[in-house]
Order: sequence, then C-alpha cells, then structure tokens
Amino acid sequence: MNETVPMQGPSNEPQDGAAQMPSAVAPVWHTVALIAFILAVSIAGAYRSPGAVNPARVHRLQTYGVTAVLEAVLVGWVALGLRLRRIPVRSLFGAVPGNPRSIALDAGIAIVFWVGSMSALGTVALFWMSVEALLTHRLPQIQAGRMIPPSPGQQHAVQAVLRLAPSNGTEIACWILLCLVVGIAEELVFRGYLQRQFTAWARGAAAAGVVFSAITFGAAHGWEGVRSMFMLTIFGVFFSLLALFRRSLRAGIFAHGWHDMFMGLMVSFLHARHVL
Repeated sequence: MNETVPMQGPSNEPQDGAAQMPSAVAPVWHTVALIAFILAVSIAGAYRSPGAVNPARVHRLQTYGVTAVLEAVLVGWVALGLRLRRIPVRSLFGAVPGNPRSIALDAGIAIVFWVGSMSALGTVALFWMSVEALLTHRLPQIQAGRMIPPSPGQQHAVQAVLRLAPSNGTEIACWILLCLVVGIAEELVFRGYLQRQFTAWARGAAAAGVVFSAITFGAAHGWEGVRSMFMLTIFGVFFSLLALFRRSLRAGIFAHGWHDMFMGLMVSFLHARHVL
C-alpha cells in the first residue's frame, strides 16, 4: 500500500500500458459519515432564521468558537480516516516546498485567482438577480430606476453575513484567526480529502472529484441561503481547479483565508457606516 497519495491532476502517468488508478484515501463508510455530518450541520443552520441583526445581541465570539470547534472535528475525522489507511495527513496538501520563492508564487497565484474568481462570481450573481427579477415580476421597477427592497433570499444572505461580521477590535482579531483556521481546514476537507475520494470512486475522473466536492462545499453553507449555496458551489469548482493546477492546496488556502477575512471586514465596515 502506498504511503502517500499525490494530488490528482487532469491525467495520470501510464503504468504497464494502462492508466494508474487513484486509490481512495479512506473507507467508504468514513466518507459517508463525514458528508452526513456536514449536511446535518448545514440543515441545522438553515433552520435557524437570522432575523433582524442587533449587534448588541449577537454573540459573535461564541459563534467563532463553535465554528472553530466544528472545523477541528472535521479535520480530526479526516485524519482518522487516513490513519485507517496508513496515509499521512500531510499528503493531502500536495507538493508544498517551504522555500520563500515557492510560497511567494502561491501567494501571487492566490491573488490572481481571487480577483478572477470574484469577477466570474459577480457575473453569475448578476445573472441570478436578473432571473430572480423576472420570476418575481420586479423587472419593470428595475428598468424604471426605482429603488426596491431586496428579495427574501438576498435579505437572508445579508443577515447571515452580518451575524458573523466582527464589530470591535477583539472580534476582528478573533475573526482573522478564525479565517486562517477555516481556510486550512476547509481546503483540507473539501479539496484535499473529498475531491480525492470522489475522483477515486469515479475511477480517476477528475471532473467527478471537482463537481461532487464543489456540490458538497456549497451544500455545507445552508445557513447562508439557497443563493449563497449556489454561488459557493461555483466557487468550490474554482478552488478545485486551482488545486489541480497547482497540485497542492497552499494557493487555495491563501485565497480561501483571504476571501473570508476580506468579506467579513468589508461587511463590518459597511455596516458600521449604515450602508448595510
């Protein structure tokens, strides 16, 4: 049994005239249990209505702590699954040389990736809003240039983000730390573990690993509403493609952590100035 599992790229090197099939990094029951837990947490969050945000009544530090614990549980479960196959957890990160040049390269790629993916997601968001306007018969008001209240789906997404956005120095520091933890944990779980599992189950089809890990990633964010789940599924596809391109998770970790950090701080800034 191989001790390490290389990051699966678009193709595999031939061996003895046939393509080398990637092997699963954990038992099937282990992955099923992981996905069931992720969906259960997501469904529980979706049933908790955000309601009107009152900063004085939102216990953000408690929420940050619970989130960090859940991320640790996911990573611990993944580590257990790999241990059953005698595969080191570090193998999920792929090729991550520690020299400054390599780190700087991944950081630069992460920035370019983030800017490009935000542009693409912005286009998708505009398309979603246009379709939503047509379905709810709100298009004439938009064309007339009149201000209209956001749809229930948009309100849900905004309220969900506002409940997490930091509002003071202590919360900002804890938010930044949480984003670093989430960036590492979620890339390890969704792109490192699940993407490889789905690819192995699909007999080496990288597209299956990309699509199904992205769907699971989007489904994990039920508390943000259907619109955000759809957008995050697409975002998950981008992150999976980045992992395949770099054959490692480091650039994705940089981009993931930065994205969460930036969005939270931006929402906090806008909310403090009564824009949101």
